[in-house]
Amino acid sequence: MKFGWMALLLIFLGGCGFEVVDTGRRGVKTTFGEVDEKIGSMPEGLYFYNPFSSDIIELDTRMQRKEGATNTYTRDVQQANIKFVVNYRLEPAAAHIVFKEVGRKYEEVLIPQAVEGVLKQVIGTYDAVDLISNRQAATLKAQQAIADSLKAKHVMVDRFEMVDITYLKEFEKAVEDKVVAVQKAIEERNRTEQIQETAKQQIITAKAQAESMRIRANALQQNAKLVEYEAVQKWNGELPTYMMGNAVPFINVGGAK
Repeated sequence: MKFGWMALLLIFLGGCGFEVVDTGRRGVKTTFGEVDEKIGSMPEGLYFYNPFSSDIIELDTRMQRKEGATNTYTRDVQQANIKFVVNYRLEPAAAHIVFKEVGRKYEEVLIPQAVEGVLKQVIGTYDAVDLISNRQAATLKAQQAIADSLKAKHVMVDRFEMVDITYLKEFEKAVEDKVVAVQKAIEERNRTEQIQETAKQQIITAKAQAESMRIRANALQQNAKLVEYEAVQKWNGELPTYMMGNAVPFINVGGAK
């Protein structure tokens, strides 16, 4: 009798499988290949099952990181090559649904599909040059749209980033040439403005000098004594060493009044 119970126990243990679902994972039980939706997503713990008819598959529900690249077009029909990074995690309570509808490698199907679809829409609203200067705004728009799209498929997006945007070399060269041309135009404009300002200052100075001369000329015409005053201002205190003819200096140095 004793040996009979031991034999039954061995048969039971030999036909019994077990699975430990680790922390940060969810288990999905299948019976004859069909997901057991009554059990749903199995949390961490130890589970026994019949290995002949059933299986337990584990799905990671921790934060994951996926890098990728895609090509799309801007509003002005320039091809943009975009490298991106997505931080995501599987919704724990819906692990069995995702496994049933998509499979174990759901991220290889759902994430590229969502990202490429959203980027085509978002990037298509920007001209190529504007996209570079507005990359942060475009990234935020894309992140929100991607998060909404994947949430409906039970995948939670924590962060999305466009880490690099490049264009065809011909376009990048054209943009570079345009930037150089604009810079030169700005320099020429600044130089022209400087020349114009210098010319204005010279005109102002000339007008001031002309006005000064006009005032002095009028003053000399109206006051003869002022002529003598101007001569005295310019005289260095020395008498001429010779004079022509009988001419005498018109200034009275001794000065009888």
